[in-house]
Amino acid sequence: MAAPGWLTPRRRSATARSVLAGEASAEAARKTALTEPAGPESAPTSGPESGPESAPQAPPEPEFPVAGDDLAAAFFDLDNTVMQGAAIFHFGRGLYKREFFRRRELARFAWQQAWFRLAGVEDPDHMQDARDSALSIVKGHKVSELMAIGEEIYDEYMAERIWPGTRALAQAHLDAGQKVWLVTAAPVETATIIARRLGLTGALGTVAESVDGVYTGKLVGEPLHGPAKAEAVRALATAEGLDLERCAAYSDSHNDIPMLSLVGHPYAINPDTKLRKHARAHDWRLRDYRTGRKAVKVGVPAAAGVGALAGGAAAAIALHRRRR
Repeated sequence: MAAPGWLTPRRRSATARSVLAGEASAEAARKTALTEPAGPESAPTSGPESGPESAPQAPPEPEFPVAGDDLAAAFFDLDNTVMQGAAIFHFGRGLYKREFFRRRELARFAWQQAWFRLAGVEDPDHMQDARDSALSIVKGHKVSELMAIGEEIYDEYMAERIWPGTRALAQAHLDAGQKVWLVTAAPVETATIIARRLGLTGALGTVAESVDGVYTGKLVGEPLHGPAKAEAVRALATAEGLDLERCAAYSDSHNDIPMLSLVGHPYAINPDTKLRKHARAHDWRLRDYRTGRKAVKVGVPAAAGVGALAGGAAAAIALHRRRR
């Protein structure tokens, strides 16, 4: 039997675990996808009048997204692209409120979130640590229980952090009759909740292993990050019969360059320094919805980092005291 296209030698950047994670995420996404994506809005039936005295005009550029193109879809990174901050940290905050873990773990979440907001990029070590913490916390809990709690956490901590500009971009694809998917390292259950709340088609996310509806504390493959995201998009596109050259992808992070490079219409949204440089070098479109154009960067003086950590710790302690 011939090997699938994504296992051929030309894709050496993806490990076997990346492929497994991508395929598992694509399968989970298709199972939970909305069956009725939003249809295109009705377009005006007539354009501006033109008479014999009208000046000649250049032909308009083709509209994008293209309405009615069922071979196209859009893929949106979640953290700092669609939503301010990292979904897994907000999820951890909500679990702490429900006494899933103690203040020591909350302090670690606060530090990781402070780093994410300060640096504006995903640190693989911090993200891995957060995922390991989350897996240990949910081990032994029912998937249905975490899904119900996830709905509440979205309303409490995530809904107000959606970037309106990115949301409008996603809606443009939906209005054109295209499917729109979130692609994130966050748990697929959390990502699916966010996608549904935003009216998107579905979500590709990290798949945690469960047996008889109970989490085992293990992952299927690896976290959906970097090359694994590209594998998930490729697997989903194959299953959905999409033409990746006609698809679009949106992200803030240079870690998602493999995913962005897959599609014909890559967008850098709120880009980090490395992605901004790469996007300009490859003539990719850039959009930035942040105010103040990044008040802090990775090279900020150490005192600012201490201040951010102190603020996160203070918020954690205040939250703890209010719960007593």
